[in-house]
Amino acid sequence: MNASHDPIFVLLSLLIAVLGSWTALDLFRRVRANPGQARLVWLAIAALSMGLSIWSMHFVAMLGFDPGSAVRYDPLLTFLSMVLAIGATGAAFFFASRDNARLSHVFIAGSVMGIGICLMHYVGMAALRTAVSLGYDARLVVLSLLIAIAASTAALLVARREPSFSLRVIAALILGAAIVGMHYTAMAALELIPTLEVRLEPYGAPPYVLAVSVAGGTLLILLLALMASLSDQRANVISALEAGGVGYWELDLRTHALQISPRGKDICGVKREDDFTHEQFLFRLSPEEREKRDHVFEAALATGSDYNAEYCLTEDARWVNLRGRVMRDGRGRPRRMIGVILDVTDRHEAFAAVSLSERRQRLMVNELNHRVKNTLATIQSIARQTARNANSPEEFRVSFEGRLLALSETHNALTRGGWEVACLRELFEHELKPYSEAQIHIEGPSVSLEPREALALGMVIHELATNAAKYGALSVPTGSVHVAWALLPGERDADPSTLTLDWSEQGGPVVQAPNRKGFGSRLLHLSIEREMGGKAELRYEAHGFVCSLSIPLVRMAVVEFSEEALGF
Repeated sequence: MNASHDPIFVLLSLLIAVLGSWTALDLFRRVRANPGQARLVWLAIAALSMGLSIWSMHFVAMLGFDPGSAVRYDPLLTFLSMVLAIGATGAAFFFASRDNARLSHVFIAGSVMGIGICLMHYVGMAALRTAVSLGYDARLVVLSLLIAIAASTAALLVARREPSFSLRVIAALILGAAIVGMHYTAMAALELIPTLEVRLEPYGAPPYVLAVSVAGGTLLILLLALMASLSDQRANVISALEAGGVGYWELDLRTHALQISPRGKDICGVKREDDFTHEQFLFRLSPEEREKRDHVFEAALATGSDYNAEYCLTEDARWVNLRGRVMRDGRGRPRRMIGVILDVTDRHEAFAAVSLSERRQRLMVNELNHRVKNTLATIQSIARQTARNANSPEEFRVSFEGRLLALSETHNALTRGGWEVACLRELFEHELKPYSEAQIHIEGPSVSLEPREALALGMVIHELATNAAKYGALSVPTGSVHVAWALLPGERDADPSTLTLDWSEQGGPVVQAPNRKGFGSRLLHLSIEREMGGKAELRYEAHGFVCSLSIPLVRMAVVEFSEEALGF
């Protein structure tokens, strides 16, 4: 007896098989990507989708089968055939998705899945009630079983990999065709023998209505499963971005509706529960930043290049980096732009700090070059003057070393201040440290000196201490030195502060004004008056030597020491 298959049902069954294979491959990737209990949930969804699609393909194909007689289906066996398809697929997916599953396990799982699919088919055929007796060609039955096992094993092998999109499309087409091929090979094994004793009247809904209902329901379930997979994949991507401190955004280029992730709102300084529109983001940009944004944005739309720009948000001076890509429709028109947003404030602050450090380093190098030349000229002048006034090599060595040590200690004080400031009290305490504490009295507020001020005053303090030790109050045990200073603000805010300093000696030998200016006097006037623009007053009073200094604390002009400047 001859049977026939409606071509429409054949095409519909092929469509269901292909879509089911695609959905199953995608869901299986979700199974391997999720650990723990979530893996079992996705495993159940994948098995349900694959098993249901195979069963629906079989049922739709059977609705297009005409054995030449009215057809009924046994509900219990029909339901059992669906359970066999889902159960066999679930068991195979479970064993093939394990992390320690070897290739041999995959082949065993593929065999189990193929046998289950075959059982589903033949149990479904057993549910067929018609006036025709059914028989089977054993050779084609075996062939259908082999096709089912091969298709199942191939599905598991492809699913365990991370194939590209094109490879997944090809795999879904091949697997769908193999499943349909298995069904129609099994149908080719069918032998129909008419019987006259049993006559069944057709009843129920027409085959076309049943086929569309079953196919529609199956496709809806597959679509929902696929949407759940895409939603889970999207949630995983956004979670990974959030964990990395990166926000996600999506802009509709037609309506300018903005969708932004919670982390993206954090980066923009917006509360997560608040709405944040595209207009609100643009409002946070300065006019200059807005103009730059429009230029870069339009260039990305026109050329199709990636959108990548950094902006400073005016409200909290936060720098953000926006990166995006244009998504186009089938006609090539830009429809959406999706991308990420990063907080790059730390990077800009680091760049600013590096730039400031480089400027400071250049300033320090220039300062050092000048000070080295100036110091060498000073040392040369000091050496010659000390040599002229020394009566012996030993006296020259002692005087010269003392002046060099004074320069050295001033440099040390500046080094401790990063060559930006030096403490005035530290300069006095170090220079007067060799003398008895009972002879030294120092008072004054904390004053920070710039490098030129510190170097000039360091030499002055050394000369004052040296003269006091050789001729003044520190040359006798009963003498004492009183040092006091004060910092006076300018009359106006723009005026510099003035440092007033008094060096007063008491209890020492009677001092008289010298007949001529020595090296120390010339150095003092040069440092205070010419280099720092201040005033120096030297008085030789009955109780001892007094030196009063008045120095404006501003950056001084460069004045190099030379023999001519020192009066040699």
